[in-house]
Amino acid sequence: MDEAVRVEGLWKRFGEQIAVSGIDLVLPAGKFIGLVGPNGAGKTTTLSMVTGLLRPDQGSVHVVGHDVWRDPAEVKARIGVLPEGLRLFERLSGRELLEYTGRLRGLPGEEVDKRATQLLDVLDLAGSQHKLVVDYSTGMRKKIGLASALLHNPEVLFLDEPFEGVDPVSAQTIRVVLERYTASGATVVFSSHVMELVESLCDWVAVMAAGRIRAQGTLEEVRGDATSLQDAFLELVGAGGLQDGSSLDWLGGGAR
Repeated sequence: MDEAVRVEGLWKRFGEQIAVSGIDLVLPAGKFIGLVGPNGAGKTTTLSMVTGLLRPDQGSVHVVGHDVWRDPAEVKARIGVLPEGLRLFERLSGRELLEYTGRLRGLPGEEVDKRATQLLDVLDLAGSQHKLVVDYSTGMRKKIGLASALLHNPEVLFLDEPFEGVDPVSAQTIRVVLERYTASGATVVFSSHVMELVESLCDWVAVMAAGRIRAQGTLEEVRGDATSLQDAFLELVGAGGLQDGSSLDWLGGGAR
């Protein structure tokens, strides 16, 4: 199995809080991979360390065979990143943002123009390409951020909650582009807490909770005998015995 990402003994603390607790993770190349877990599981912290945005306290990360912290330029040339809470150059238009990104990546001007035009068309942003990013909706921001991450044709694409706050039309557009991208042999790693979405998109899953990896493998392996990934997930993160809410017998009916 060719590896897109190898994580060994990764730790991150923020004061007394342990966000990531010595995880080991191997993600195969050429797959659509979901990193799933409840809020606060450590998904964003893990992706930030894997992509070189946050230095770990301990452990190592290799992406397509290169050490993220010893060879950062080589790694960053091979990856695309769409982080949560993406900050964009808001006083540029969508097209200007892509042109600027392409030149930062060292792509020839004509190639940048060609790729930008194609991405704007496919992501349904052509009609807004000359509009300032500050005036973009949430869905449009996600799409222009995705275009920026894809512009240099990376080997591995990392996305942190790419469908969060996105309308159904934009979500479907993003989905089609990502499926086309992985069909070419590239790798997508994205975090989510929406199990139905992960189950419909991914063929490899890693489940994270309380800073630890609880399971990793193909969708079928992680799901096991459960009827759905949602059921398997709840069992893995220890939420299978949630209370049924009977203690809230005062709630409802308009009673005071």
